[in-house]
Amino acid sequence: MDLFQAMTVYIKVVEGGSMTAAAQHCGMSTTMVGNHLRALEQRLGVSLLNRTTRRQSLTEFGTAYYQRCQEVLGLVADSERLAEQQQGEPQGTLRITAPLTFGSERLAPALSEYSQRYPQVKLDVVLTNQRPDLIGNSFDVAVRLGAVEAPGLIARPLEDYVLKICASPEYLQRNGTPSHPEDLQEHNCLAFAYPAGDDWSSVIKQWQFSSPDGDIFVPVNGSLVINSSAGLHRAALAGMGVVMLPDALVLPDIREGRLIDLLPGYQPPSRPMHLVYSPDRYRLPKLKHFVDHAMSLWGK
Repeated sequence: MDLFQAMTVYIKVVEGGSMTAAAQHCGMSTTMVGNHLRALEQRLGVSLLNRTTRRQSLTEFGTAYYQRCQEVLGLVADSERLAEQQQGEPQGTLRITAPLTFGSERLAPALSEYSQRYPQVKLDVVLTNQRPDLIGNSFDVAVRLGAVEAPGLIARPLEDYVLKICASPEYLQRNGTPSHPEDLQEHNCLAFAYPAGDDWSSVIKQWQFSSPDGDIFVPVNGSLVINSSAGLHRAALAGMGVVMLPDALVLPDIREGRLIDLLPGYQPPSRPMHLVYSPDRYRLPKLKHFVDHAMSLWGK
Protein backbone atom coordinates (compact mmCIF):
# COMPACT_ATOMS: atom_id res chain seq x y z
CA MET A 1 0.00 0.00 0.00
CA ASP A 2 1.17 3.52 -0.87
CA LEU A 3 0.45 5.18 2.48
CA PHE A 4 0.41 8.74 1.16
CA GLN A 5 -1.97 7.81 -1.68
CA ALA A 6 -4.25 5.98 0.76
CA MET A 7 -4.29 9.04 3.02
CA THR A 8 -5.12 11.23 0.01
CA VAL A 9 -8.00 8.94 -0.95
CA TYR A 10 -9.29 8.99 2.65
CA ILE A 11 -9.28 12.80 2.64
CA LYS A 12 -11.33 12.80 -0.56
CA VAL A 13 -13.82 10.31 0.88
CA VAL A 14 -14.33 12.58 3.89
CA GLU A 15 -14.58 15.78 1.86
CA GLY A 16 -16.74 14.28 -0.89
CA GLY A 17 -19.04 12.48 1.51
CA SER A 18 -18.86 9.14 -0.32
CA MET A 19 -16.53 6.68 -1.98
CA THR A 20 -18.21 7.43 -5.33
CA ALA A 21 -17.38 11.14 -5.06
CA ALA A 22 -13.82 10.28 -4.01
CA ALA A 23 -13.46 7.94 -6.99
CA GLN A 24 -14.49 10.72 -9.38
CA HIS A 25 -12.03 13.17 -7.79
CA CYS A 26 -9.17 10.66 -7.80
CA GLY A 27 -9.79 9.22 -11.26
CA MET A 28 -10.10 5.64 -9.99
CA SER A 29 -12.85 3.06 -9.47
CA THR A 30 -15.04 2.94 -6.38
CA THR A 31 -13.66 -0.54 -5.73
CA MET A 32 -10.10 0.83 -5.66
CA VAL A 33 -11.16 3.57 -3.23
CA GLY A 34 -12.62 0.89 -0.97
CA ASN A 35 -9.40 -1.12 -1.21
CA HIS A 36 -7.36 1.90 -0.08
CA LEU A 37 -9.67 2.48 2.88
CA ARG A 38 -9.58 -1.16 3.98
CA ALA A 39 -5.80 -1.27 3.69
CA LEU A 40 -5.53 1.91 5.74
CA GLU A 41 -7.83 0.59 8.47
CA GLN A 42 -5.94 -2.71 8.57
CA ARG A 43 -2.66 -0.84 8.96
CA LEU A 44 -4.07 1.30 11.78
CA GLY A 45 -6.05 -1.48 13.43
CA VAL A 46 -9.06 0.77 13.93
CA SER A 47 -12.14 1.85 11.92
CA LEU A 48 -12.19 5.24 10.25
CA LEU A 49 -15.80 5.22 9.05
CA ASN A 50 -19.16 4.04 10.32
CA ARG A 51 -20.76 2.44 7.26
CA THR A 52 -24.45 1.71 6.70
CA THR A 53 -26.38 0.89 3.55
CA ARG A 54 -27.50 4.50 3.16
CA ARG A 55 -24.79 6.70 4.60
CA GLN A 56 -21.38 6.83 6.18
CA SER A 57 -19.99 8.90 9.02
CA LEU A 58 -16.62 9.37 10.64
CA THR A 59 -15.68 7.56 13.79
CA GLU A 60 -14.17 9.67 16.55
CA PHE A 61 -10.73 8.39 15.57
CA GLY A 62 -11.56 8.95 11.89
CA THR A 63 -12.16 12.65 12.55
CA ALA A 64 -8.83 13.07 14.34
CA TYR A 65 -7.02 11.02 11.70
CA TYR A 66 -8.49 13.14 8.87
CA GLN A 67 -6.99 16.27 10.44
CA ARG A 68 -3.62 14.56 10.86
CA CYS A 69 -3.67 13.38 7.24
CA GLN A 70 -4.16 16.96 6.09
CA GLU A 71 -1.23 18.09 8.21
CA VAL A 72 1.05 15.25 7.09
CA LEU A 73 0.34 15.62 3.37
CA GLY A 74 0.76 19.38 3.63
CA LEU A 75 4.18 18.92 5.25
CA VAL A 76 5.20 16.41 2.58
CA ALA A 77 4.24 18.82 -0.21
CA ASP A 78 6.07 21.70 1.50
CA SER A 79 9.18 19.55 1.95
CA GLU A 80 9.22 18.54 -1.71
CA ARG A 81 8.83 22.13 -2.85
CA LEU A 82 11.61 23.29 -0.51
CA ALA A 83 13.99 20.62 -1.77
CA GLU A 84 13.30 21.27 -5.43
CA GLN A 85 13.55 25.03 -5.10
CA GLN A 86 17.10 24.61 -3.83
CA GLN A 87 18.11 23.00 -7.10
CA GLY A 88 18.21 24.92 -10.35
CA GLU A 89 18.26 21.78 -12.49
CA PRO A 90 14.81 20.17 -12.96
CA GLN A 91 14.59 16.85 -11.15
CA GLY A 92 12.19 14.68 -9.19
CA THR A 93 8.86 13.27 -10.37
CA LEU A 94 6.55 15.34 -12.58
CA ARG A 95 2.95 14.09 -12.40
CA ILE A 96 0.83 14.92 -15.46
CA THR A 97 -2.76 14.06 -16.36
CA ALA A 98 -4.35 14.55 -19.79
CA PRO A 99 -7.25 13.29 -21.93
CA LEU A 100 -6.67 9.89 -23.56
CA THR A 101 -6.45 10.82 -27.24
CA PHE A 102 -4.50 14.05 -26.81
CA GLY A 103 -2.21 12.33 -24.33
CA SER A 104 -1.49 9.40 -26.62
CA GLU A 105 -1.16 11.28 -29.90
CA ARG A 106 0.32 14.65 -28.92
CA LEU A 107 1.58 14.63 -25.33
CA ALA A 108 3.47 11.32 -25.32
CA PRO A 109 5.66 12.18 -28.36
CA ALA A 110 6.36 15.66 -26.93
CA LEU A 111 7.57 14.14 -23.66
CA SER A 112 10.51 12.57 -25.48
CA GLU A 113 12.13 15.95 -26.16
CA TYR A 114 11.42 17.16 -22.61
CA SER A 115 12.91 13.98 -21.15
CA GLN A 116 16.08 14.31 -23.23
CA ARG A 117 16.54 17.90 -22.04
CA TYR A 118 15.91 17.08 -18.39
CA PRO A 119 16.94 13.45 -17.82
CA GLN A 120 16.75 13.79 -14.02
CA VAL A 121 12.97 14.24 -14.17
CA LYS A 122 10.85 11.11 -13.90
CA LEU A 123 7.52 11.45 -15.72
CA ASP A 124 4.39 9.97 -14.12
CA VAL A 125 1.54 10.35 -16.64
CA VAL A 126 -2.12 9.43 -16.13
CA LEU A 127 -4.30 9.51 -19.27
CA THR A 128 -8.02 9.60 -18.53
CA ASN A 129 -11.14 11.26 -19.91
CA GLN A 130 -12.23 11.92 -16.33
CA ARG A 131 -11.00 15.00 -14.46
CA PRO A 132 -9.01 13.80 -11.45
CA ASP A 133 -8.56 16.39 -8.72
CA LEU A 134 -5.27 18.18 -9.37
CA ILE A 135 -4.25 18.94 -5.80
CA GLY A 136 -5.86 15.97 -4.08
CA ASN A 137 -4.09 13.52 -6.40
CA SER A 138 -0.75 15.37 -6.24
CA PHE A 139 -0.67 16.18 -9.95
CA ASP A 140 1.69 18.96 -10.93
CA VAL A 141 -0.11 19.84 -14.16
CA ALA A 142 -3.18 18.83 -16.17
CA VAL A 143 -4.35 19.23 -19.73
CA ARG A 144 -8.07 19.99 -19.47
CA LEU A 145 -10.52 19.58 -22.34
CA GLY A 146 -13.63 21.77 -22.42
CA ALA A 147 -14.63 24.58 -20.09
CA VAL A 148 -12.36 24.99 -17.07
CA GLU A 149 -13.43 26.02 -13.58
CA ALA A 150 -10.19 26.18 -11.62
CA PRO A 151 -10.44 28.56 -8.65
CA GLY A 152 -7.00 29.17 -7.22
CA LEU A 153 -5.28 27.53 -10.20
CA ILE A 154 -3.70 28.93 -13.37
CA ALA A 155 -5.36 27.89 -16.67
CA ARG A 156 -3.27 28.69 -19.78
CA PRO A 157 -5.18 28.42 -23.11
CA LEU A 158 -3.91 25.89 -25.63
CA GLU A 159 -4.86 25.36 -29.26
CA ASP A 160 -8.46 24.23 -29.62
CA TYR A 161 -9.23 20.53 -29.83
CA VAL A 162 -10.29 20.28 -33.49
CA LEU A 163 -12.41 17.49 -34.99
CA LYS A 164 -12.49 16.06 -38.52
CA ILE A 165 -15.25 14.23 -40.40
CA CYS A 166 -13.76 11.37 -42.38
CA ALA A 167 -14.24 7.90 -43.81
CA SER A 168 -12.16 5.33 -45.65
CA PRO A 169 -11.95 5.29 -49.47
CA GLU A 170 -13.51 1.80 -49.45
CA TYR A 171 -16.56 2.99 -47.50
CA LEU A 172 -17.04 6.00 -49.79
CA GLN A 173 -16.72 3.82 -52.89
CA ARG A 174 -19.57 1.64 -51.62
CA ASN A 175 -21.81 4.42 -50.28
CA GLY A 176 -20.91 7.64 -52.08
CA THR A 177 -19.31 10.84 -50.77
CA PRO A 178 -21.46 13.37 -48.86
CA SER A 179 -21.27 16.91 -50.24
CA HIS A 180 -23.44 18.57 -47.59
CA PRO A 181 -23.84 17.83 -43.86
CA GLU A 182 -27.47 16.78 -44.40
CA ASP A 183 -26.24 13.98 -46.67
CA LEU A 184 -24.88 12.29 -43.53
CA GLN A 185 -28.43 11.21 -42.69
CA GLU A 186 -28.03 8.61 -45.43
CA HIS A 187 -24.70 7.31 -44.08
CA ASN A 188 -23.57 4.99 -41.31
CA CYS A 189 -22.27 7.55 -38.79
CA LEU A 190 -20.24 5.92 -36.04
CA ALA A 191 -20.38 7.76 -32.71
CA PHE A 192 -18.15 8.25 -29.70
CA ALA A 193 -19.94 7.55 -26.41
CA TYR A 194 -19.18 10.55 -24.23
CA PRO A 195 -19.63 9.89 -20.49
CA ALA A 196 -22.84 10.88 -18.74
CA GLY A 197 -22.89 14.59 -17.92
CA ASP A 198 -20.39 15.54 -20.63
CA ASP A 199 -21.52 18.62 -22.55
CA TRP A 200 -20.95 16.71 -25.82
CA SER A 201 -23.09 13.67 -25.05
CA SER A 202 -25.62 14.88 -27.63
CA VAL A 203 -23.25 14.14 -30.55
CA ILE A 204 -24.37 10.51 -30.45
CA LYS A 205 -27.68 11.68 -31.97
CA GLN A 206 -26.74 14.82 -33.91
CA TRP A 207 -23.62 16.43 -35.33
CA GLN A 208 -23.11 20.17 -35.48
CA PHE A 209 -21.33 22.13 -38.22
CA SER A 210 -20.43 25.78 -38.73
CA SER A 211 -20.86 27.32 -42.17
CA PRO A 212 -21.01 30.82 -43.71
CA ASP A 213 -24.81 30.52 -43.44
CA GLY A 214 -24.77 29.65 -39.74
CA ASP A 215 -24.79 26.50 -37.65
CA ILE A 216 -26.21 23.27 -39.02
CA PHE A 217 -27.48 20.43 -36.81
CA VAL A 218 -27.77 17.07 -38.51
CA PRO A 219 -29.50 14.03 -36.96
CA VAL A 220 -27.24 11.01 -37.46
CA ASN A 221 -27.56 7.28 -36.96
CA GLY A 222 -25.14 4.41 -37.16
CA SER A 223 -24.35 0.82 -36.29
CA LEU A 224 -21.69 1.59 -33.67
CA VAL A 225 -21.44 3.66 -30.48
CA ILE A 226 -18.16 3.15 -28.63
CA ASN A 227 -16.38 4.86 -25.72
CA SER A 228 -12.92 4.60 -27.27
CA SER A 229 -11.42 7.00 -29.81
CA ALA A 230 -8.89 4.33 -30.76
CA GLY A 231 -11.70 1.83 -31.37
CA LEU A 232 -13.67 4.35 -33.43
CA HIS A 233 -10.54 5.10 -35.42
CA ARG A 234 -9.94 1.43 -36.20
CA ALA A 235 -13.56 0.99 -37.27
CA ALA A 236 -13.23 3.89 -39.71
CA LEU A 237 -10.02 2.49 -41.18
CA ALA A 238 -11.80 -0.85 -41.66
CA GLY A 239 -14.45 0.87 -43.80
CA MET A 240 -17.33 0.62 -41.34
CA GLY A 241 -18.64 4.18 -41.63
CA VAL A 242 -18.21 7.95 -41.22
CA VAL A 243 -16.60 9.23 -38.03
CA MET A 244 -15.97 12.54 -36.26
CA LEU A 245 -12.56 12.27 -34.58
CA PRO A 246 -9.80 14.62 -33.31
CA ASP A 247 -7.38 15.80 -35.98
CA ALA A 248 -4.53 14.64 -33.74
CA LEU A 249 -5.71 11.08 -34.36
CA VAL A 250 -6.65 11.12 -38.06
CA LEU A 251 -4.35 13.65 -39.80
CA PRO A 252 -1.61 11.05 -40.52
CA ASP A 253 -4.23 8.78 -42.15
CA ILE A 254 -5.66 11.67 -44.18
CA ARG A 255 -2.17 12.58 -45.42
CA GLU A 256 -1.51 8.95 -46.45
CA GLY A 257 -4.93 8.50 -48.05
CA ARG A 258 -6.16 5.86 -45.60
CA LEU A 259 -8.99 8.23 -44.62
CA ILE A 260 -10.66 10.98 -46.64
CA ASP A 261 -11.38 14.39 -45.10
CA LEU A 262 -15.07 15.09 -45.76
CA LEU A 263 -17.13 18.29 -45.97
CA PRO A 264 -14.15 20.70 -45.94
CA GLY A 265 -16.45 23.73 -46.21
CA TYR A 266 -18.24 22.83 -43.01
CA GLN A 267 -16.41 22.91 -39.67
CA PRO A 268 -17.34 20.52 -36.86
CA PRO A 269 -17.29 22.07 -33.38
CA SER A 270 -14.00 22.47 -31.57
CA ARG A 271 -13.34 22.29 -27.83
CA PRO A 272 -11.11 24.63 -25.81
CA MET A 273 -8.08 23.16 -24.06
CA HIS A 274 -6.07 24.53 -21.15
CA LEU A 275 -2.92 23.72 -19.26
CA VAL A 276 -3.83 23.87 -15.56
CA TYR A 277 -1.45 24.04 -12.60
CA SER A 278 -1.03 25.55 -9.16
CA PRO A 279 0.78 28.90 -8.97
CA ASP A 280 2.68 27.61 -5.91
CA ARG A 281 4.11 24.64 -7.78
CA TYR A 282 5.06 26.73 -10.82
CA ARG A 283 8.18 27.80 -8.93
CA LEU A 284 9.51 24.24 -9.23
CA PRO A 285 11.98 23.97 -12.12
CA LYS A 286 10.53 20.66 -13.36
CA LEU A 287 7.07 22.21 -13.79
CA LYS A 288 8.19 25.61 -15.07
CA HIS A 289 10.24 24.02 -17.86
CA PHE A 290 7.42 21.64 -18.76
CA VAL A 291 4.92 24.50 -18.96
CA ASP A 292 7.32 26.45 -21.20
CA HIS A 293 7.77 23.38 -23.40
CA ALA A 294 4.03 22.70 -23.69
CA MET A 295 3.15 26.33 -24.43
CA SER A 296 5.81 26.49 -27.16
CA LEU A 297 4.14 23.51 -28.85
CA TRP A 298 0.41 24.13 -28.32
CA GLY A 299 -0.04 27.55 -26.71
CA LYS A 300 -2.26 30.17 -28.27
